[in-house]
Amino acid sequence: MAFTGTSDYIASDELRLAVNAAVTLGRPLLIKGEPGTGKTMLAEALAESLDTRLIQWHIKSTTKAQQGLYEYDAVSRLRDSQLGDPRVEDIGNYIVKGKLWEAFEAGERPVLLIDEIDKADIEFPNDLLQELDKMEFYVYETQQTVKAKQRPVVVITSNNEKELPDAFLRRCFFHYIQFPEKDEMTRIVDVHFEGLKQQLLAEALDCFFEIRDMPGLKKKPSTSELIDWLKLLVAEDIEPEVLQSKDQGRSIPPLYGALLKNEQDIQLFEKLAFMARR
Repeated sequence: MAFTGTSDYIASDELRLAVNAAVTLGRPLLIKGEPGTGKTMLAEALAESLDTRLIQWHIKSTTKAQQGLYEYDAVSRLRDSQLGDPRVEDIGNYIVKGKLWEAFEAGERPVLLIDEIDKADIEFPNDLLQELDKMEFYVYETQQTVKAKQRPVVVITSNNEKELPDAFLRRCFFHYIQFPEKDEMTRIVDVHFEGLKQQLLAEALDCFFEIRDMPGLKKKPSTSELIDWLKLLVAEDIEPEVLQSKDQGRSIPPLYGALLKNEQDIQLFEKLAFMARR
């Protein structure tokens, strides 16, 4: 089945091609892009499109690759042995399956999301090379080899916080999600809002992209922040004219806290707006 997006997820032609190419090649799909551009939602949409299960592994700075395979709970086994629990005779009772093991033994071909892989240490991707390539791993405690019943669709996201190893990159199909242009952003907004006033949308998008285009901005507002801002504009019944008003010393848009996330950007916006008025 070719991925074309879903009713709730607007995918560009380039993204659709990348997803289908990765599935055809049987390689992990490595997705990069600005925060808030829908990288994680892509895996959810892909699972929905394929009508299959989504298995999510959210990576933290303390996450180790071994946790994705399995962990041996030696502490619980020691405690049970002290209590005389007969379960201690089978070491398999103390093997905790990880997300990769869960994906490998799934009955139907699942979508496996490895989210924000760049949060982990630099060795994390290399520690998964063999498992993602061969789709199998060895459990030393039980002396068994776990093989994937069928190759899962693997989606890996990165916010580019650190460079990934070349050996890992060679095994992936890469795609960078470009920030949506105004036409595509309009379609994305239409998915989230029913009956939104077109004049309000037009003025809000003009204001949003004007902010993103400001030179020197430390944190550009993302798609998810635009959606939050529009929700607030609708909830507060803000008129479209307010967004285009330049009088009365207005320098920042109403409810700007949904868009601008630090004081440096607010001060920069106010400074540029003041210079523009002069």
